Amino acid sequence: MRRWLTILVALLVAACAATPPRPAAAPPPARSATELTEGWQFRFDDALTPEAALALPDSEWQAVTLPHTWNRLGEYRIGRTGATDNRQGKGWYRLRLDGRTLPAGKRHVIEFDAVGNIADLWVNGRHVGRHAGAWSRFRFDLTGYLDPAAANVLLLRADNSAPAPGSSTADVIPLDGDFFIHGGPYRGVRLLHVAPSHIALGDHGSAGVFATPVVESDGSGRLDVRVELEGIAAGQSLVATLRDAEGRSIGEATRPVAAGRRGLEFSIDVPAPHRWDGRADPYLYRLDTRLADADGTLDAVSVPVGFRTIRFDPEQGFFLNGRHLPLHGVSRHQDYLGKGWALTRADHERDMALIAEMGANTVRFAHYQHAPDWYELADRYGMIVWSEIPFVNKISFGAATASPDLVANARTQLQELIRQNYNHPSVVTWGVGNEVDLDVALGRLDPKADARPLLRELNALAHAEDPTRPTVMADCCEATHETLTPDARPVQPPLTGITDLVGYNRYYGWYYGKPADLGPHLDRMHARYPAVPLSVSEYGAGGALTQHVADPASHKINAGGRPHPEEYQSWLHEQSWPQLRDRPYLWATWIWNMFDFASKVRQEGDATDINDKGLVTYDRKVKKDAFFYYKAQWSNAPVVHITGRRWRDRTDAKTAIKVYSNAPRVALTLNGASLGDIACADRICTFPDATLAPGENVVTARADFPSGPVRDEVRWTLAAP
Repeated sequence: MRRWLTILVALLVAACAATPPRPAAAPPPARSATELTEGWQFRFDDALTPEAALALPDSEWQAVTLPHTWNRLGEYRIGRTGATDNRQGKGWYRLRLDGRTLPAGKRHVIEFDAVGNIADLWVNGRHVGRHAGAWSRFRFDLTGYLDPAAANVLLLRADNSAPAPGSSTADVIPLDGDFFIHGGPYRGVRLLHVAPSHIALGDHGSAGVFATPVVESDGSGRLDVRVELEGIAAGQSLVATLRDAEGRSIGEATRPVAAGRRGLEFSIDVPAPHRWDGRADPYLYRLDTRLADADGTLDAVSVPVGFRTIRFDPEQGFFLNGRHLPLHGVSRHQDYLGKGWALTRADHERDMALIAEMGANTVRFAHYQHAPDWYELADRYGMIVWSEIPFVNKISFGAATASPDLVANARTQLQELIRQNYNHPSVVTWGVGNEVDLDVALGRLDPKADARPLLRELNALAHAEDPTRPTVMADCCEATHETLTPDARPVQPPLTGITDLVGYNRYYGWYYGKPADLGPHLDRMHARYPAVPLSVSEYGAGGALTQHVADPASHKINAGGRPHPEEYQSWLHEQSWPQLRDRPYLWATWIWNMFDFASKVRQEGDATDINDKGLVTYDRKVKKDAFFYYKAQWSNAPVVHITGRRWRDRTDAKTAIKVYSNAPRVALTLNGASLGDIACADRICTFPDATLAPGENVVTARADFPSGPVRDEVRWTLAAP
């Protein structure tokens, strides 16, 4: 019996030895995130208190999914309907969060990509923090507020009250602007779970990693890196790996980090960096940064890196990597018909694809910090970016200078803009203001009001935050009166020269003057400021799809009302672009605007609450004729586009047929009969005197390209006599 017991024990020992030991539980990821999209409740209520909001039953709330805004603004009709929701005030959002689902041993930091306009957050009835400004990312550490063993209630108040003396937004930029500030958490929200030792999350919403690519004159490169840290303990180190577009390591640096240290700086040599070269070759590296100890990675962050050089010359314009690159593009607002500001990644992708289709190589991110997706797309598409803060139109409600609280808010929003977007190679300049002299120029503010002190302060701050990029501002009004009244005295102090670069928002032929005044005005400004690189940051005209004229050159427009004929918009761009193109001292030009957008002050064209200067409609469904004018000018893709296609019902038999094309000639037919091959002068091909027949008429245009023929067709109906 004892013998059998001995054998059994031996077999059991052998079996245990043959069985591999059970692996230890895998540690949680170095940094993880819980997207907070579902389960939110919403209520718009100016009178609600946090205590009352917590006590309200579920039946008093509306279930919503984030991103969310309660605002919907803009209709292609005369007058508002129930589709419009332009309420401004306080919207409340409530979310229940089970603390038992939170990973143990981590700090829990909530991250809002943006909330319009002032955000206050409570957790379990305790106020966590406030953020003022509708476009910046911000974070709150909730670790000490959350109960890890029970249900938690998050309460967010989003306040987009109209700025006015004494209002909650009286000291939050912007105080004014031709765009509507949507309320709510309209971008992503998530809960970040990080180790107690981590790459900093409390630095103005930044990544905590700042990578500065340097390209030497001999073509060699270096990446200077600064990392902000939090909660560092003994025995930890930082490992930074620079990877190429295929993910291969091309350089690494490892540095020990002393306990309590909050920052670290080092460099990685790159012998022959592949340049980020705009639309031609937007090559991107990635810098992977890890904080580690003896047991492995504690935290990790990855940021984009683009090696490139930029230069702005007051006579020759913009240079990228030593090569002259004329910049032509558009400005863009972030809203969409029926969605407001609550856009998806797909919405951003579609917008950037449309801009690229037209042949633009630059985008002005007006008039505020745009979504993280938008910066990433600009990097990937190779767009040159002007990025700016929302210091727009107004400095006060009557005072000569901005209030200290407004100054502090403007400074914070500028720091957030720069630190959150520092690593994007597409960004070449930081904008510190737009049309801040407008109120004075229009006589709405005391002529003694002076935006210059704040502009100078923001200019200095931008240089302190980022010495590698120049500053810029957009001016509305300097010397525009000289075109109309040569002997008139200036109505506001000049702003040109405060920033390194300047952009001029100029609307000759729309709000004032004639289209032909644009070029001579720019020449005068260039002569007045020969050392300042100049650009045209806005130009354009409204275009309504249902309003038409036969002879836009002689049509008297109503810029601030109705109508806004689509043909006039196209004609103004035809007159403006050659003047801009032929002035090489301009470092860039931007059309205002790529898309129609919401504006509470607009009752114009054939729309309500819409600025219709876009080249594409607010719902992105219709590319206006002017879109194809620029596509023919800028794009290498074959273009044949007959204009006036939406003017389907005609009353005059005699009509001109105009085609935008980048072919030398187009063949036209009317109702199957040839009108001949028409030469295209400056990519505009015109048959001046066609005769329509009663009833439906079919016009076709055809051009041959190396890739094959391209054809377009329109149908017009002539009313019977």
